[in-house]
Amino acid sequence: MSRTIVGPFNRVEGDLEVQIETRDNRVSNAWVVSPMYRGFEQILHGKDPRDALIYTPRICGICSVSQSVAAADALAHASGIERPDNGELALNLIHACENLADHFTHFYLFFMPDFARDIYRDQPWFDDVVSRFKAVKGRAGADVMEARAGFMHLMGIMAGKWPHTLGIQPGGSTRGIEAQEKVRLLSILAGFRRYLEQQMFGAPLEEVLAIGDRVQLESWLAAGDPNQSDFRRFLQLANDLELHNLGRTDNRFMSYGVYHRQGEPLFRSGVWHQGEISKLDPASITEDISHSWMEGQSEPQHPFHGVTLPDADAKEGYSWCKAPRLDGQVVEVGALARQLIDGQPLVRDLVADSGSNVRNRVIARALEIPRVLVEMEQWVRQLKPKEPFCNDSGLKRESEGYGLTEAARGSLGHWVRIKNGRILNYQIVAPTTWNFSPRDRNGVSGPLEQALLGAPIRDGEKEPVAVQHIVRSFDPCMVCTVH
Repeated sequence: MSRTIVGPFNRVEGDLEVQIETRDNRVSNAWVVSPMYRGFEQILHGKDPRDALIYTPRICGICSVSQSVAAADALAHASGIERPDNGELALNLIHACENLADHFTHFYLFFMPDFARDIYRDQPWFDDVVSRFKAVKGRAGADVMEARAGFMHLMGIMAGKWPHTLGIQPGGSTRGIEAQEKVRLLSILAGFRRYLEQQMFGAPLEEVLAIGDRVQLESWLAAGDPNQSDFRRFLQLANDLELHNLGRTDNRFMSYGVYHRQGEPLFRSGVWHQGEISKLDPASITEDISHSWMEGQSEPQHPFHGVTLPDADAKEGYSWCKAPRLDGQVVEVGALARQLIDGQPLVRDLVADSGSNVRNRVIARALEIPRVLVEMEQWVRQLKPKEPFCNDSGLKRESEGYGLTEAARGSLGHWVRIKNGRILNYQIVAPTTWNFSPRDRNGVSGPLEQALLGAPIRDGEKEPVAVQHIVRSFDPCMVCTVH
């Protein structure tokens, strides 16, 4: 048995280290370490509640809108503020633009380049993958960045800038949209749709969304050329490398729901376990610091009552990440959880067959792009120029509230308690906090630590490629994890 440190990881937002023990060329134990502390929750203590709209987006440079939405939702919940219909549509469009850009970037620039490693030189698809996806040098890089930049023009029109917009407020969006701008927005969405249909999927989006199970997926794969469809190329190499057997967790999933219209989310909230969906109870969320470099709470606490007090000398600590639990249980969050809980038929069939794994996480993330883009086209058409986009209501001086939303990487929650017009306590639980959590007081590992068990180690590997695939399948954002 040997112990190895893998990391720091490249092409990951923030700092990450994975410690693994191996036995018989397999990972037998794992510890996921978030080695950087930031302290945004301490910064917010004593501030005006509206300052959360300025500080929390700066937690991250790639999912700052998600942080803005969670903060705005928490303040709206604390003060009973309702948004006009235009405000909901605008926030959905801004939020969806960032989430889809994250999925798009992850597929092309973070995940696929790992298959251009020399370790895969004997694969029949290797030369094509190197030509298309190799980091920095691959043909996809320039095309993808151009398509992404064009898509992100929507953010400029609707939010003023990205990242760290101040256009997202508890009462809606500060930026109204005129009739002629709706035409521009639809043109931007049409341009992104074109790239997806011509390059990523090599097929109309509606055709991709009609794939209902594994048999249809294999038929669709066989009917096209992987050189004309980047998604088909992924499916081809996923079959060859058996990625459905890599990176499994215990198959308990959670989603807060996201993209609300008139009280109903586009993707519903809930908890999935063993084929059953149950209602999500936010009161059952706790954070455990037994294996974190933290102090100040001897028992797991709900975020309303939790604290974030660093202690680099904590006896059992090995990470700055806390261990969030739902009713004491580990849950996986992300696009796979969202689509599974919402009832997407292909994702349901894949999970029924092979559970949570590297292949299924990537497929769920890829499918979410067309699902949301089609809705964005409708949201733009439903905008009503000249009608209100924001309800400018004041905040209560004594209150508490929470904002639960879905970032690209999964469930994001903000909890705020306000006293005498100031923030008494502000706690954040980010998606990668759930997925990359350390052990809890019962010694139970978080999703990534579970997923790494059994990962194969090839002879001579110092940075095991299987570990790389598993880590990236969660699309980690470490700066959000340690906020």
